Amino acid sequence: MSKVSLSLVEPGQDGSASSAERRRTDRAGVTVRIDYATVDEMFSEFTRDINEGGLFIETEKPHQPGTEVSMQFHLPGSSETLQTVGRVVRVSNGSESGPPGMGIEFDELTAEDRSKIDRIVRSLRPGVSG
Repeated sequence: MSKVSLSLVEPGQDGSASSAERRRTDRAGVTVRIDYATVDEMFSEFTRDINEGGLFIETEKPHQPGTEVSMQFHLPGSSETLQTVGRVVRVSNGSESGPPGMGIEFDELTAEDRSKIDRIVRSLRPGVSG
């Protein structure tokens, strides 16, 4: 496995939108254990940031952008395991505003699973009843 040097660019520092501005859908603050694998390794980490488009995995050892990952996780209130494939689209070394980790965009998620995630996210937003 090769080592990758990553640097954190603060939102707006390079003229790009912040991660919140780039995000197409709102994320919910919920802790979910994510089991994921790359071509050669398996991992188990946590996310507190998930929506129907993707999630942010908190890890001290993020993978390179473009890396494909296979994931499985349980949504709160469900015993069903969701399995999907995604790819790393963003890496963060961590800062005062957030932990180190990587943003994963779902590539293969059924419409039914997207809907389940959306329902959970909506139910967890302040002031929104499920």
